[in-house]
Amino acid sequence: MAHTTPPLTPMSLSTLMGRVVHEWETRKKIFDLPNARIWRPDPDVDLSFEFLGRRCATPVGPAAGPHSQMAQNIVLAWLGGGRLFELKTVQVLDDLEIGRPCIDMETIGFNIEWSQELEVAQSLEEYVKAWMAIDVLRRWAPLREFVGDDPGSHVFDMSVGYDLEGIRTEKVASFIRGMHDAAAVIDSLRPQLTGPFAEFADLDFEPVISKTLTLSTFHGCPPEEIESITKHLIDEHDLDVIVKLNPTLLGFENVAALLHDELGYHDIPLHREAFDADLQFDRGVELIGELRDFAAERGRHFGIKLTNTLVVENHRGFMPEDTMYLSGPPLHVISTRLLGRLADALPGQLAIPGHDGDILVSFSAGVTKANLADTVATGLNPATICSDLLKPGGYGRLAPMLRGLADELRAAGCADLASYRARRLAEADAAGHGSTIAHYVERLRGEDGDPYRLDANQKLPRHVDHELEMFGCVACNFCITVCPNDAFFSIKSLEGMPDRQQYLLFTELCNECGNCLVFCPEEGDPAMIKPRLFTDPDVFGGREGQGFLLTDGVITDARADDGTVALVQQLLDSEQGLPLGEVRR
Repeated sequence: MAHTTPPLTPMSLSTLMGRVVHEWETRKKIFDLPNARIWRPDPDVDLSFEFLGRRCATPVGPAAGPHSQMAQNIVLAWLGGGRLFELKTVQVLDDLEIGRPCIDMETIGFNIEWSQELEVAQSLEEYVKAWMAIDVLRRWAPLREFVGDDPGSHVFDMSVGYDLEGIRTEKVASFIRGMHDAAAVIDSLRPQLTGPFAEFADLDFEPVISKTLTLSTFHGCPPEEIESITKHLIDEHDLDVIVKLNPTLLGFENVAALLHDELGYHDIPLHREAFDADLQFDRGVELIGELRDFAAERGRHFGIKLTNTLVVENHRGFMPEDTMYLSGPPLHVISTRLLGRLADALPGQLAIPGHDGDILVSFSAGVTKANLADTVATGLNPATICSDLLKPGGYGRLAPMLRGLADELRAAGCADLASYRARRLAEADAAGHGSTIAHYVERLRGEDGDPYRLDANQKLPRHVDHELEMFGCVACNFCITVCPNDAFFSIKSLEGMPDRQQYLLFTELCNECGNCLVFCPEEGDPAMIKPRLFTDPDVFGGREGQGFLLTDGVITDARADDGTVALVQQLLDSEQGLPLGEVRR
């Protein structure tokens, strides 16, 4: 299955909003997310925090990656309760060929995907579409019961990479300017708000989509380059900047001892060259202090993000590259250990309990429902998520995560995050630790670290001894929920068809990442076997295998026999039917 990236074709804003209406009316879902998984703020618990001077209603959201590239991804994360959106990294090279499959979540989590799969101008438009769609949906009457009268404020944090030369190009610079002032793009999209959303076409959308940026750099990027890029972004673009750090900063011997000896992942070979080439700890500590001072002198905020994924040798063979990037449970322990060491090296400088500095620390490393309260208690703002959202349940895992956090605060007798953090700091002091992170690091060395060790992460996804077929399957719904792009959808089965529902694919939203293949219980690749729908003739002509080209909801060309074409058309014409509002007959 190893091949290069198929093109992603974003849906227009009118199509996306048409899907919203159609799915809500026929399924009480939006982009396949059930209304029971839409997050409604708890009036008794304030989960908000300050992100680089901006208020954000919850401390979670999608990490820069597959869940923050397409407009529908971002809307799904918002519906689930995410309020801090780390948008996928944009770079000047926007026609890359990335190997496929690129995601391996069979156990702990690996990937080889690292950059945007859209052209830079497309990325800007996707983010603006998501920005507008969220602003509309927070006001849309049918959703009021589920999101509340005030769903809370949200923040879009853009990301660019990977070197100064590319960031200085007009292509990337215009993207940053467009995120500063998206008025022209907003106005160009207003005519697409029609039908039930026509009343919002003249809405006073905020044109400033983002004034914060998380910098992502290649492994091996020299400290002088990181410094130059950060200063350029602050001086030339007037941005508040977060620098994403690599877990290699902890050092090869320390990471090897953690990953292999303490956690038990002896089969994962580290990539020694990456550690040697990357930013070293002592210089990293100096650089953090220097950049913090540089930003403060110019009235800007500065922060760090822990961490990027960890580069390792590809010992599994599922993905095509020689190296891959580790995430999930072991990265959580590695990144918290790195935070503990940085806190010791930067006393009074990090904005975490027990240190009370002004350097914001953002975190994305194996965050789950089980560890969110501990993560947030350490003062990490925000705790963003990727690996956990790639598991069954997908975006629907966010709302239970937030409800669990609210329950933790309520049980502790706390009404907001500040008081909860103060309580947890007092507990850390009572246990003999000067900060919450020091206490958490120590706990992870003991029984609290068991969920992150190899023994707890060897269970494979469920499988049954049956070949996957185009029509009929175990109807587990996994292909829908594990797809970060919302490429799959379901339609209630017609009379006489096997199983209760059928699964189809918006092929132009599928980048063949491989995640549905990993989690499908049956033998076969859902992205290749289930009916593959196309709306773009060029994309249809450029792909191989079965497929159905649609024009205004009608199959006008197909690579399938006549009986199969007729059956797919009947499904699309059924009561639930094709969830594309603007093209539905």
